[in-house]
Amino acid sequence: MITLLAFVVAIALLVVFHEFGHYWVARRCGVKVLRFSLGFGNVIYSKRFANSDTEWVISAVPLGGYVKMLDEREEEVAPEDLPYAFNRKPVLQRMAIVVAGPLANFLLAIVLYWGLFIHGVPGLKPTLGDVPQGTPAAIAQMQSGETILSINGETIPSWQELHWTLLNLVLKQGEVKVEAQSASGAPLFHLLDISGLEAKDLDSEFLDKLGLHLYQPVVLPVIGNVAEDSVAQRAGLQQGDHILRANGAAMQRWMDVVEVIRAHPEQAVQLEIRREDGQRGALTLQITVVPQAVAESGKTVGKIGAGPKVDEAAWQAMFIEVSYGPLEALTQSLRKTWETSVISLEMLGKMVMGEVSMKNLSGPITIADYAGQSAKMGVVAYLSFLALISISLGVLNLLPIPLLDGGHLLYYVAELVKGSPASELAWEIGQKIGIALLGTLMVFAIYNDINRLVSG
Repeated sequence: MITLLAFVVAIALLVVFHEFGHYWVARRCGVKVLRFSLGFGNVIYSKRFANSDTEWVISAVPLGGYVKMLDEREEEVAPEDLPYAFNRKPVLQRMAIVVAGPLANFLLAIVLYWGLFIHGVPGLKPTLGDVPQGTPAAIAQMQSGETILSINGETIPSWQELHWTLLNLVLKQGEVKVEAQSASGAPLFHLLDISGLEAKDLDSEFLDKLGLHLYQPVVLPVIGNVAEDSVAQRAGLQQGDHILRANGAAMQRWMDVVEVIRAHPEQAVQLEIRREDGQRGALTLQITVVPQAVAESGKTVGKIGAGPKVDEAAWQAMFIEVSYGPLEALTQSLRKTWETSVISLEMLGKMVMGEVSMKNLSGPITIADYAGQSAKMGVVAYLSFLALISISLGVLNLLPIPLLDGGHLLYYVAELVKGSPASELAWEIGQKIGIALLGTLMVFAIYNDINRLVSG
């Protein structure tokens, strides 16, 4: 229910802003607006205010909306209303009305980011973990424990910003200048070569390919909690047990234990543990567990129902909050909106060219899933999600595809060049092409959504 509610609120808010952009500019240009609809299909609620020509409605299918204007191409218009018809307006006014929808989405994103940057956005410190040998980061002599301060002179306040900045640079290729600080506070400078990355590498976690891993505090193989009626509880494992060995192999970290357990579903695993006893001191025990078989991401893994003991202070030290003053927050929100738009366009272009997999396309199911996840994480995460989707909606609508705002702009640019409107035949052909293209994109997006659900 949280996911569904978060998705409906997100779609409603973004559509209302988009369509209100069209509506507001249309009214400023003297165009008569007949209907403002949230959703498509049958009308389930309708309201007309006093002294207003506009019918405000909520329709049955909530995935979108529209503004219906007076237009001779759609219906007969009374002679006295001809000055208020959309098609009678100068071409520059029609272009302004069309582009106002996407611009409203960009404006919404700017306002959301501005508020978030003033409030403070939580993040993780851009501190490096293990740097594998032979990776670009290792060749650049980057080391575990150093904190990245800037890339090409641009401040990097968080790991999320590091990911975003490098994604933008990877699309352009080349070598980047990295300023960092060692664990002892000494200044460090590196030249990181990212030219070896290809567009297809963006389909996965490209930072791994560069050798950049987020530092994580070491989690020792000590049990912090045992689930009720779990394999671990039935075997006699207790909170505080230190796992020394599993099937004879030494366990240095909790993940070592996890890997052994996952690799042995329904198979006996011999654990050697050390348990502190208040009266007898430390005891060494041998305990056998048979991990429960669990289906996960298309394969069977083992689980015993035990979690690690976590040093909360060490993990909390990794978190930071990035915030700015009102003026700097506005600058950052403009930059964030611009960069997100550019990267979205570049990714779409590389998809069209076949350089990036179409698997990166997401449809309504994935968007709903992200809406629910971000809503559960809190207001800041949900507003960040809204800003990102609002930008995506603005970029999508500006694509030069008939049926979309960008397609209409294309017709009006042609009208400016040739001095007369496009023919009815051109509009009809464009409509068919637009339906085919958008239908194909939707099929790909929904297929990807279903594939993600099936594969976990």
